This record gives sequence, structure tokens and C-alpha cells, in this order.
Amino acid sequence: MHPFLQTDRLLLRPFTDTDVDDLFALDNDPEVMRFINGGKPADREAIRTRTLPRLLHVHPCSGTRGFWAAQEKTTGTFLGWFELRPLDDHDPAVVELGYRLNRSAWGRGCATEGSRALIDKGFADLGVERVTANTMAVNTGSRRVMEKPGLSFLRSYFGDWPESIPGSEHGEVEYELLKETWEAREVGRSDFPRSQL
Repeated sequence: MHPFLQTDRLLLRPFTDTDVDDLFALDNDPEVMRFINGGKPADREAIRTRTLPRLLHVHPCSGTRGFWAAQEKTTGTFLGWFELRPLDDHDPAVVELGYRLNRSAWGRGCATEGSRALIDKGFADLGVERVTANTMAVNTGSRRVMEKPGLSFLRSYFGDWPESIPGSEHGEVEYELLKETWEAREVGRSDFPRSQL
């Protein structure tokens, strides 16, 4: 299957039905899921019947999926997934950025690399006007990833979740990046040789 996007180290490709085992392993790691569901064990059947169909969905407004499997380019190792999903199925203007990576990919800049590439693709080719991203306020690692490709803190809020998990008492945060901000940054970057970026 052709990749949707490639970076120096990553290949982002559409999910297939054969990804269930990798998704189960990812969602069954309590550390990976700590800020998602408190680290509860995954259910393989739920991944097959509920998660995978969501990952396979094609958005009519962009003609693309909103989620992509991330593989290490040199080895083909499954690292997790990235999301750049329109919030309205019929309007590509506002998208949500997200990522869920195996612990083996943590601390290596993979989340930033994949996020930056998707943001650039969204603004340059997919009609995106605003990128938004959300996480728990206490998830400092994910917040740093949001900031590195240029998203800025927008607000704190408290979601109405069916179950609270440790840290949820501190609420959620939303970050955003607007196309005009991204364009200004790209103009500034073009003023310098690539080796200085």
C-alpha cells in the first residue's frame, strides 16, 4: 500500500484490517494509555469492531482518512498512529491533531516529526485553516509535542467524561495553530539556509 506521507524516519500509511494485532499491543500498554483511559487493558474485539472502522474512515471533505499507521522507515516496525482528522466530515477547515506511539518511539522526536509533517501537508494541500489538539493538563510530554511544531496554548477546560482517571481533576488543555501563523513561520524559515533550521 502506498504511503500517505514520508519523513526522514517515518512512513505514514493507511490502516488495513491486518493492523489489529499491532493496535491491540499499542492499546494494551498501560503507560501508552495512562492519559487516555487510566491504563486499562485493551479489548481485542473492541479494537476490531470499533477502533479499526474509525481508523479506516475516509472523510468526504478531503478524500483522505484521518488516521495513519506510523512505521519506522528503515525497519518497517509499527510505531503507532497519527491523526489529522476533520472535525466536520464535510469541511476540511478545522482538523484535530493526535498521536499514539509505542514506548519504543518515545523521546526520539518521532511524535514531533510526524506531527509537523501532517500539519504541513494539511495546510499546504488539504484545505486546512486551523489545527487543534487536546490532552490532559497533566500530560506534559504530549503538551511539549504540540508546542514543537508551532501549536500554542488556547484554553483549559473540564470535559464531562463518564469515568475520571488520575490527573483528570486538573482538566484538559486545547492548543491550536492557524494557517496564517503557519504561513508566516514558513516565510521566516525560507529566509535561512536549511542547514540553519
